[in-house]
Amino acid sequence: MPELPEVETVVRTLQTLVLGKTIDHVSVLLPRIIRRPDDVEEFKALLRGQTIHAITRRAKFIQFHLDRDMLISHLRMEGRYGLYQQDEPVEKHTHVIFHFTDGTELRYRDVRQFGTMDVLPLGKENEEGPLAKLGVEPLDESFTVPVLRSLLKKRSTKIKPLLLNQECIVGLGNIYVDESLFRAGIHPETPANKLTAKQVEKLHQSIVTVLSEAVEQGGSSIKSYVNGQGEMGMFQQFLYAYGRQGEPCRVCGEPIIRYVVGGRGTHICPKCQKKRS
Repeated sequence: MPELPEVETVVRTLQTLVLGKTIDHVSVLLPRIIRRPDDVEEFKALLRGQTIHAITRRAKFIQFHLDRDMLISHLRMEGRYGLYQQDEPVEKHTHVIFHFTDGTELRYRDVRQFGTMDVLPLGKENEEGPLAKLGVEPLDESFTVPVLRSLLKKRSTKIKPLLLNQECIVGLGNIYVDESLFRAGIHPETPANKLTAKQVEKLHQSIVTVLSEAVEQGGSSIKSYVNGQGEMGMFQQFLYAYGRQGEPCRVCGEPIIRYVVGGRGTHICPKCQKKRS
C-alpha cells in the first residue's frame, strides 16, 4: 500500500496536471469505489461543474479541493491516477473518469479494486468520513518531540503497532516504520511507554528524516507503486532494513532478519536494535 511519501508524490504530480481544471461530468464504471454519497448518481451530480482549486494530502488520503466540496481519495493497494486526452483508449481496470471541460480526462485505475472515494462539503471533511479520527501529521510543524512523548507515555503497546496506528500518527506504514525504528536503534517490540527520553528524541528525528528523504526520492517503488505520471520512486535503493532480510546491515554487517510483530512482517538488525529486558 502506498504510504505517506508515495501519496505525497502523487499529490505533487496531480498538482502539475489538473489544478484549475473544471469537471464537465464523471463516469463511474465500478460503483463500489464510491462511498459517500452512497448514491452514485448523486456523487456524479455533486462534482459536475466544479473546479479543482487545490490538491493536498492528509495521512494517506488525496484531497481535491473543489468549489463547494472536497473529493477524498484513498489509493489503497494499487490505485493510480493518469491524465489522458478524451480520444485515448480507456485501459482495463479504469473505474472512475473525471471528464474536464478542456477535453482531457483524469482516470482512476485500480487492479485490486480496493480504492475509495468520498465527497463531503468543504469545512465538514474533518467532522465525518475517513478523515475524522486521524492522528498527527509527522511532517507537520505540530509534530514535535513533546507531542510524540505525550502520545507514547501512557501506552504500553509495542512501539511498532503503535506507530502503524493511524489514530496516533498518520501516514506511516510498514516500510517507513521499519526504517524509522532501525535508524533510531529501537527494537520494534519495545513497549511505547518504556522508551527513554533520548530514544523518543531519536525516534522523532528518524521519523521526520526518513519521511523527508523518501518524499525527496519520490517514495519507494515496492511492488507496483508508481506516481501519477508512471514514474518509479527511488527511495528503495536507500533502505536499511525493510526487504533486506539475509543481507548485511549497512551499519554493522550483521544479517538483517525478518519476523512478525503485530501481524506485520518486520525487518530488523539484531545487533543495532537489541531487545532490552
